[in-house]
Amino acid sequence: MTVQIHTWESSLLSLAQEARHSPLISSAHSVKNRALLKQAHIHCRDVTAAHSRSFYLASALLPPNKRQAVRALYAFCRTTDDLVDQPGGDPQAALAAWQRRVLSPHPPADDWVAVAWADTRTRYEIPPGYSVQLLNGVARDLAQQRYQTFDDLTTYAYGVASTVGLMSMHIVGFAHPEAVPYAIKLGVALQLTNILRDVGEDWQTGRVYLPQDELAAFGLSESDLARGQVDERWRSFMKFQIARNRQLYTEARPGIALLDRDGRLAIAAAADFYQAILADIEAHNYDVFQHRAHVSGWGKLSHLPRLWWQANFGHWRR
Repeated sequence: MTVQIHTWESSLLSLAQEARHSPLISSAHSVKNRALLKQAHIHCRDVTAAHSRSFYLASALLPPNKRQAVRALYAFCRTTDDLVDQPGGDPQAALAAWQRRVLSPHPPADDWVAVAWADTRTRYEIPPGYSVQLLNGVARDLAQQRYQTFDDLTTYAYGVASTVGLMSMHIVGFAHPEAVPYAIKLGVALQLTNILRDVGEDWQTGRVYLPQDELAAFGLSESDLARGQVDERWRSFMKFQIARNRQLYTEARPGIALLDRDGRLAIAAAADFYQAILADIEAHNYDVFQHRAHVSGWGKLSHLPRLWWQANFGHWRR
């Protein structure tokens, strides 16, 4: 098989266009309580530090106000994910209640994530349609556990990841709407990396995000996933997936030049940290069943001088 992309992009651009023009929600009331806001944002910082070292490090490269805002965004996304993944209860009802709180112009004072997110989306004029699309994307995990084609998978990736990139773009700042398709593509790339890294973990929860038709094209079935079978078929399949994933990162990279200068390094770092996971998958012979691919703290730090140079003096050409 050869790497092919682009067939899915127009539908995702339409989703982004629809969300981008959703009316803003004013949250002026919550912004006035400075002590509450401070505590809410500290909580979001702590949530980010506890759950994602990569995101925490990348966000540290932003100016203080933008750093605080993207960590509120992370906490909003993390809370949404946890509502779907936690055992027991009624996740549909929990998500519906969470959506009401998180989109309210007056979120309850005892919900620090909702307060911090209300402040952030108001301050940076983030269209609420992106939040709704993310909530719907995460909720999809409750109803759908298989994807027939890569095009189908990109719609899911848009909901759970590209929306995060589009909201981040409003926080970081961007020069022109031309940045939108790059943010969409980077979100799909990041989510595909997550999927390739977590094949074994996802199988244990009953989810298979790998496109069914592509598994079949390489002679693989879900019984191979169940056995954690790493053979030549699996390695060929993963080489194909990684090649496409890297191509997506390459095509998304020029969008960094359309962001405000003080945010370019953070976004470049986040993309670079995740892309490096692919090399760790390769280094462990594509065994994502017994080994969870990762990049060490030193590995991430060692990339920063190159990324800093690129952000300040290099060219991400379109």
